[in-house]
Amino acid sequence: MSGRGKYNYAHLFFCCLGMRRAAHSPMANHPSAAPTQSNDRNAHDFVAFAVQAGVLRFGEFTTKAGRLSPYFFNAGLFDDGAKLGRLAQFYAQALLASGVEFDMLFGPAYKGIPLGAAVAVELARLGRNVPFAYNRKEAKDHGEGGSLVGAPLKGRVLIVDDVMSAGTAARESIALIQAAGAIPHAVAIALDRQEMATEKQPDGSIRDVPYSAVQYVRQTLGLQVCAIATLDDLLSYLQTQSGDAMGSHRARVQSYRERYGVQPTSAA
Repeated sequence: MSGRGKYNYAHLFFCCLGMRRAAHSPMANHPSAAPTQSNDRNAHDFVAFAVQAGVLRFGEFTTKAGRLSPYFFNAGLFDDGAKLGRLAQFYAQALLASGVEFDMLFGPAYKGIPLGAAVAVELARLGRNVPFAYNRKEAKDHGEGGSLVGAPLKGRVLIVDDVMSAGTAARESIALIQAAGAIPHAVAIALDRQEMATEKQPDGSIRDVPYSAVQYVRQTLGLQVCAIATLDDLLSYLQTQSGDAMGSHRARVQSYRERYGVQPTSAA
């Protein structure tokens, strides 16, 4: 695919001092999980599915950080029942294979709401029935009121979202979950881009930092993160595809990985 597109790529607005403070916050006392490895076959099949569904596209896409990305992942294009059901299967398989423990699911508004609901249905189908909740962007002042809908938040909560660009949505979800007296324990995402996050400087400029949003959530916020697939899985998929077009896409994605990528953290 050619053409230019834009997608929201939020920045990490924190400094070294803020990270040091976070390291001594109550969140830092939560078990900090290292990455859980996606099942290779599940990851490969997911990438193939996302490409075939038009959710994962190749071309030239400008990020909010100003990077020219050779690929674009838009989970909003899982836009019918069959696609959403298949996506939920990939999430559930990755979660069950990861060993991540959780007591309930939470879908942050907006994209996390249908994702969390679909994953809850699929887990129940597989014999792992867990409660599910989500939030409203604006609190309701009538009826049941409040900003939370669904099962009461309690125990170890797994947040379900599509991607993680800056950890902003994770921090907002953590605050809601903690305010309800529950434990923000883990995050499940579809794709880990494995690229450097950015940091705003005092003069307003933006610079790259040597860790990704996923690594920030794991190491600083102390949550486990389970991704169906990673950028490395995308590169592996492209390696198996024939034709000049796919070879060209792989070369550009590899070049992007070399320029903006981060080193994967080891499992523990």
